[in-house]
Amino acid sequence: MATTYTIAELAREFDITARAIRFYEDQGLLSPKREGQGGRNRVYTPRDRTRLKLTLRGKRLGLTLSEIKSIIDMYETPKDTVAQINRFLGVLSHQRETLEQQRADIEMSLAEISVHEEECRRLLAESGAAGELVDGELVDGETDAA
Repeated sequence: MATTYTIAELAREFDITARAIRFYEDQGLLSPKREGQGGRNRVYTPRDRTRLKLTLRGKRLGLTLSEIKSIIDMYETPKDTVAQINRFLGVLSHQRETLEQQRADIEMSLAEISVHEEECRRLLAESGAAGELVDGELVDGETDAA
């Protein structure tokens, strides 16, 4: 008999919720067989497990579910492997550009924060309220003696 998986087994293996797996099913990423009375029990095949694994990998890369589905579906039909690989490279290239832009935006924001922090410290020093910021609160360095 072929290996099959329950929704609970896949949820446990990949540390996700059964609800997430059902959502991926609704999005057409997984297509389990239905068994039992009224088809209540989902039965996942090794193919479904692989598609789930690839879906989660794509999510970690920051791909949208539609991009993930497109890539996974490409490999379902062994037509033109070169075209499939080129398409995947295109998606990866686009994602790299997006992430590099986000990194540049974050670096710019951090630089702005540093400028504002220095300005605040300078103003505090000029006002005589110089101290140290601890968890976002000004500490004057003096302790109360009991």
